Amino acid sequence: MKNKQAAMIKQLSNRELFLNLLVTQIIILITAGILGFFLHIQSASFLSLFHIRPSQLLIGLTAGIALVLVDLYMMKRVPDSWQDDGGVNERIFKSLSYPMIVVVALIVAVTEEILFRGVLQVNFGLIWASLIFALVHYRYLFNGFLFISIVMVSFFIGFIFEITGSLTATIVMHFVIDCILGFLVKAKGKQ
Repeated sequence: MKNKQAAMIKQLSNRELFLNLLVTQIIILITAGILGFFLHIQSASFLSLFHIRPSQLLIGLTAGIALVLVDLYMMKRVPDSWQDDGGVNERIFKSLSYPMIVVVALIVAVTEEILFRGVLQVNFGLIWASLIFALVHYRYLFNGFLFISIVMVSFFIGFIFEITGSLTATIVMHFVIDCILGFLVKAKGKQ
């Protein structure tokens, strides 16, 4: 299955891969809306998850940077084969400009945090939200190290949501992780 997915991804142009990413984020947002409707999530209670306080921004920023530092440390310590996602992240980020990396990281952070923390975690708890988050990142399922890593990242983001009660904190955290790692992939591609 991993080889089949890798072959399909190689056949896509960078533009098609990017459009696939955007369509996926739209599907995630629509899924959040549908689940929110059927789970009778009240818009007022949902919107309260977006409270913006400097402390929420600082927690998200600090936690995001901490996870990036852990990731960078692990990249130096584990074999490259353990970090192989089939080249998806590399292809996406190398093909984008730096401003577009910011836009993509923001879109992904907002849509995924709305679904996984704002809808799933609120209604089904940290464990289910984290496991579903890991499963949605399908390309990591075939690499034990990456799968364990994505589960742990999801648990940590979910833990931040538990202690802050704020989607703002988790969106900032998710954005920081994706944006910094995207910048690093882009910069590495220019060498």
